[in-house]
Order: sequence, then C-alpha cells, then structure tokens
Amino acid sequence: MQRKLFLLLAVFILVIAAGCQKSEPSQGTKVSEDTALDVYTTVYPLQFITERIGGEYVDVKTVYPPGADEHTYEPTQRDMIKLADADLFLYIGLGLESFVGKAEETLKNENVSMLSMGDTLPIVEHHDHAEDSDEEHHDHADHADASVEEHHHDHENEADHEDEHDHDHDHGDIDPHVWIDPVLMKELANNVLVALSEKMPEQKQTFEKNYQVLTKELEELDGQFQEVVEQAKRKTIIVPHAAYGYWEQRYGIEQLAISGISSASEPSQKKLKNMIDLIKEEQVPYILYEQNINSKLADVVRAETGAEALHIHNLAVLTEDDIKNQDDYLSLMKRNIDVLKKALY
Repeated sequence: MQRKLFLLLAVFILVIAAGCQKSEPSQGTKVSEDTALDVYTTVYPLQFITERIGGEYVDVKTVYPPGADEHTYEPTQRDMIKLADADLFLYIGLGLESFVGKAEETLKNENVSMLSMGDTLPIVEHHDHAEDSDEEHHDHADHADASVEEHHHDHENEADHEDEHDHDHDHGDIDPHVWIDPVLMKELANNVLVALSEKMPEQKQTFEKNYQVLTKELEELDGQFQEVVEQAKRKTIIVPHAAYGYWEQRYGIEQLAISGISSASEPSQKKLKNMIDLIKEEQVPYILYEQNINSKLADVVRAETGAEALHIHNLAVLTEDDIKNQDDYLSLMKRNIDVLKKALY
C-alpha cells in the first residue's frame, strides 16, 4: 500500500514539474529577434521604408546621429564595427555618401551586403538658377554689397582650408535627394523589397503586402503635393542647399538654392548678389531653413531681402525632437506641404 502511494506521489510530482516547465516563458518570443535581419541605412527615408516593409523581421538603424548633415558626416570606428556585424547596409548612392567606397574596402571580408538603393532611379541634374542668371545688377545697394563681400571674405580662409575635404563631398551635378519625391520613394521601396526578399525569401509574401500598403500611402502623398502646387500663386522657394530638384521636376516648384547640391558648397560672391536681386525682383516672401543645416548664408540673404523665415524638413535625418514626437516620413512630408501652402500662396 505504501509502495502504491509512493508511486502515485512520484507521478504527481512529475506532472506538476512538467506543467511548470510549460508555464515558463517560451523561447519562441526570442526567435523573431534572433532571426530578424540586422539592417543599417544611411538617410532616414531608407530606414523608414525598411521598417515599414520588413516589420517585425527587421531591426533597422541609421548610421547618422540625429540632426547630422548627410553630406559631411563620416562614420566612426564604432559605426564600422556595427556595420561589420550587420546583414544589410543600404545606402542611396548617386554620390551622396562619400564614405561608402572606403567602407566597402574595409568590410570586404565581412558578411554584410552593401547595396545602393538609388542608382537605378531616374536622376535630376542640378540647374543653378541664381548662378546662371545673365543679368548683372550694378545698382545694388552699397550696404548689401559690403555685407555679402564681408561674409564671403570671412569664409575664404575656411574654404581654402577645407578645400580637400569639400572635394570628398562633391556630388557634381547629380541631385541625390531622390527621397524628397514620393513617386521615387515608391521605387526606392521596391528596391528595398527586393533586397529584403533576397535575404529572407520565406517572408517575401509578407514584405510584398507591407510594400503595397506603403505605396498606396505614398501615392496619396503625391496627390496632396500636386493639389497644393496647382493652386499656388507662386512657384519659387528659397532654400539653404539644392535638395529639392525633384520637386521642381515633379511638381514645378523652382528652388533658388543658396548653396549647391552639397550643403558644404560655398557660393560665390556673384551668386549671392544675383540671388538677392532675384529674390527682390520675384518678391519671394520667405526663406526656408532646414532642420539639420545651420546656414549663416541664409541669414545674410534674409537680412538683405527682408524675407521671413520658415522651416522645411529635407528628411535626410531626424532630429531629437522628431524622434521624441514620433514623427515619420509621412508626417514630416505632410508638414512640408503645410509649409509650402504658406510659402507659395
């Protein structure tokens, strides 16, 4: 009798033990994290696309810190170590990220796949409206000439000192800011879809569904841009650097850019004078400042023309405030539309 009781007690203990094991946290919750693709990107729009398409199957980070200038930032040694451990490194190309060539050489023996997402897109060549102006305005006010000349001379030594550095960031005439156009964002998204599907083919169907949802949102955004510009009284915006050529091509918004394709490009004294004259002649009421560029030249132009300041987002990087407010590509672009309504109406 005691033997039977002992056996029953032993069985009971085993059952309880088995039940306890089943009630422990399942390792299955870690499978998604362990198998998720580790992806790094350059500009924020690539991070946004990858997160939207990849969903829970990707862990995405940008190499740019909040508020960085995408034209001049160079990854640190710590960044390179992180890239070496990643599955994918997605960048725009088109001459934007000057460090990519060095990174490819450094990481050539690592498993990370480094892929350009923008090289297959139709590109815009930058046309500088202020620099190409044939009109010479000799009746420029003396104080304006002095102010522009003084600022130009203040930067001469700095420009000479950084000549070699600026050459590293020279994009030529190709505008790499393709993400500013919602239609081209769809093409970027398709390239990201292909890259993720090749790395994780078992989730291709999920990625395609997420891609379809995203493209519909981008199409709606494109329609909103078209509507705003069609009703606008003006079609000219003044910006710190030439990041909006794709708006000009797609929607007819003419950008007058103080600097060139790269924010590091210093305009000539002649160009500054021409720009001031153009702004006055066309009675452009606003200068649009960008979230990641501290443009003293824009301050000079604004002071000489009396234009007011507005703020636009070039989407290349998020700021700390953007992250805190949980803004994303769509919300920031819709905010840009609101800015354009004020600048162009």
